[in-house]
Amino acid sequence: MGLPWATSPRSRRFLKPLRWLVILGLLASPLIAYGCLHLQRPPRLSQTRRLFPGMVYTRQARSEPRPLMIHIVKLDLHSPGLKVLVSPGLAQPTPDQEAVAHTTAEFLSQFKVQLAINANFFFPFREKTPWDYYPHSGDPVNLVGQAISNGSEYSQGESDWPVLCFAASQRARILASGQCPAGTAQAVAGNLIFLAGGQPTPLTRDSADSQKPYPRTAVALDRAGQTLWLILIDGKQPLYSEGVTLAELSQITQQLGADTALNLDGGGSTTLVVATPSGPQLLNAPIHTKLPLRQRPLANQLGFYARPQAD
Repeated sequence: MGLPWATSPRSRRFLKPLRWLVILGLLASPLIAYGCLHLQRPPRLSQTRRLFPGMVYTRQARSEPRPLMIHIVKLDLHSPGLKVLVSPGLAQPTPDQEAVAHTTAEFLSQFKVQLAINANFFFPFREKTPWDYYPHSGDPVNLVGQAISNGSEYSQGESDWPVLCFAASQRARILASGQCPAGTAQAVAGNLIFLAGGQPTPLTRDSADSQKPYPRTAVALDRAGQTLWLILIDGKQPLYSEGVTLAELSQITQQLGADTALNLDGGGSTTLVVATPSGPQLLNAPIHTKLPLRQRPLANQLGFYARPQAD
């Protein structure tokens, strides 16, 4: 049954601008949602706080040489209760599938670790649009370089992909050989060692990529292998954080007092998540498919258990 008032000339004059307002609202909603994501990123304010016993987090907001958000977690590997876990792979890996992709927050929730970051480079990978990308959570993936979880190797080492190895005693080493020694409990691999003996190393791999600002993830050790730094720099986000070159990352890591440092997967994979009473919380601003705070499903993660924070 029709509504007589809706067909009158006066009502038609009222409905026409209302229709345009609805159309404009629908067109503007993606832009509004995109703007809200920017507002939800961690504020550009420096801070230092203890997350858990043996685990201290520092956020540095810098304006030079460009806007930067630097995230550093310092871990005392011999702190009571602190333990390492690398994402497990498949129980029976094959040449076509070594692991199943998950976001870092999903890994943290599933294995009840207190802190987690992204780890190995992986393939296949595709990122075209916010809805056309690979992998999604649950998709099969392969890793580049060695990966060991709870003593079980599910991705073999490669001579030109250095490794971070954790013994059962929690002592850690970064090895250029790409192969952890027998008895290694946990291990992940990166593409290059950019700090050795406390000094930057010559960058021979991916020289073009190393010279442009980029989101980056790295791990660094002191000489004794008892202090581990996790270093993540956000990027691809103008006026917020635009990333660093590898030379700049070397300088940042050197200033921490590290002896050796390994570059892990970066770009949109760069993710730092911490456990809170209300669930996983991002400490950085990852950017996957050009959307801030969207986490990329990854082949594996490096996680840490810790004792609860004292009241």
